[in-house]
Amino acid sequence: MNFANVIFAALALLSLALTLWQWLAARRFPLHQRAADSSFAPAVTLLKPLKGCDATTADSLQSWFNQNYAGPVQILFGVADPNDPVCGIVPELIEKNPGRDIQLVVCSETFGTNGKISTLAQLERSAKYELILASDADVRVPPDFLANVVALLRDDKTALVNCFYRLANPVTTAMRWEAIAINADFWSQVLQASSLKPPDFALGAAILVRRKALTEIGGFKSLAHCLADDYQLGHRIAEKGHGLALCPMVVECWDAPMNWRDVWHHQLRWARTIRVCQPLPYFFSILANATFWPLLWLASELPGLSVNTARTTDYGFFQTSGVGIGIPCGMIVAIAFLLTRIALAQNLQRRFTPERRLVSPFWLVPVKDLLQVALWFGAFLGNTVEWRGQRMKLRGDGTLMAEE
Repeated sequence: MNFANVIFAALALLSLALTLWQWLAARRFPLHQRAADSSFAPAVTLLKPLKGCDATTADSLQSWFNQNYAGPVQILFGVADPNDPVCGIVPELIEKNPGRDIQLVVCSETFGTNGKISTLAQLERSAKYELILASDADVRVPPDFLANVVALLRDDKTALVNCFYRLANPVTTAMRWEAIAINADFWSQVLQASSLKPPDFALGAAILVRRKALTEIGGFKSLAHCLADDYQLGHRIAEKGHGLALCPMVVECWDAPMNWRDVWHHQLRWARTIRVCQPLPYFFSILANATFWPLLWLASELPGLSVNTARTTDYGFFQTSGVGIGIPCGMIVAIAFLLTRIALAQNLQRRFTPERRLVSPFWLVPVKDLLQVALWFGAFLGNTVEWRGQRMKLRGDGTLMAEE
């Protein structure tokens, strides 16, 4: 075994160890667990910034009206443009759910490059209650979601509760590739990081926050130029000394069909965002790629193949009876590493996504990992992102500016 073999073998072993750690961290988390007592039901204001719609929007919004929650709930829908097509859906929902505290607000002011945050900042003014829940338009929740997420605020030290989300409709091969990144890797990587230190960031699909803590950081308006507004919201609240909690429930994100170009730009934006938010951890994240390093190790072992005519071989080779091919043990181990990575990813998907039809095929796991290497390089090779149909420059502090 030459020096390159040793290096690649060590990196492959490290990637497998990190992958196993990630899997074990996920196994320990009480995923999908429900709160035993739902009697704690303080008043909540739900903020829903909207822009555009598709065939899934109405059902996603309706899921918030179907909550089995004992406390008062105010729902504020916000749009920047009164001619937005989603404005045709909201009145129908209001009519379908009479007697609810619902309002559609036109949020025409612009506070920064993040349009969603500009809408949230304006909705914040009309919020009646101390607890504010901000959620994206494409998020769909089970009927007991609100009761479960609010239950974590029984602890007065907790100021923010967030939760994992899964891609619920991967209808194209490109989306199934992305589903592995979200439904297998992302949530388990978050738990892996949380095993080292308490989380100091939030996940943006649905965030419940105490108004007092939100006011301390300057409200939503203070995030108006941030791309990763969810990350910054949690990070700034944690910096104020408040606790963050992760709800075991998983919400669903229903996206319009996306092709490979759409998914690639989505993932590249995500990669560059994480690189800016956590540069050192993201730089070393390549070490956890449990397909890339075993494949390099496997490639380095290929010159070791030899044809053998004897029934026995030198140490380090596997020999079939009679005339056969000598196979370096490193190749066998590298292949075993790859199969282990695929098996763990499939297991994480099945645990995260109860519906088996949503589990991406096994062969997409190594494809995802190899494309992730390209994304990793791409994250360091530019600062331009495509977001909401616009090309923008991502500054080193995580804020956005319109591209000239």
